[in-house]
Amino acid sequence: MGDFAACVDFTLGMEGGYGADPDDPGNWTGGVVGQGLLRGTNFGISAASYPTLDIAHLTREAAEAIYQRDYWSKINGNQLAGPMAPVVFDASVNNGLRRAIMWLQQAVDVAADGVIGPETLAAMGNADPKTAATTMLTLRLEFMVALADWPRFAGGWGRRLVALAFFAAGQ
Repeated sequence: MGDFAACVDFTLGMEGGYGADPDDPGNWTGGVVGQGLLRGTNFGISAASYPTLDIAHLTREAAEAIYQRDYWSKINGNQLAGPMAPVVFDASVNNGLRRAIMWLQQAVDVAADGVIGPETLAAMGNADPKTAATTMLTLRLEFMVALADWPRFAGGWGRRLVALAFFAAGQ
């Protein structure tokens, strides 16, 4: 089942440290360029998602606690088999929890409502982990290439998805 430490290490490796690019909406407390305060992103924790957090001084330990509480526990990471855990976890951090859960639900063929309930849990247990992970990666890529920011971030996002596919295959 899902290995929280390994998933966090992968995602932190992709997210890196502190940055405050003024052209990135996630770095603004309002979630839109120029709206709110430019507080940045650190360890993948963004000002848009955590507008009152001191992002610049966030420690790895604090980021891991946020990941555990706000992402891993909500995706039932301990119940995700093999490659599904890192794929769902990384998507929840990078693309949003609800969206990641909906991709998981589509991959295991249940109604995509963004909430993991009994039907989703049962389907997760019955799904082929490799097929589900591949489907989720495909759905994520389709979503990302349609984003207005794709031309600007395609290189980094593309490398991340390829690295995630290889990492997940080893789980």
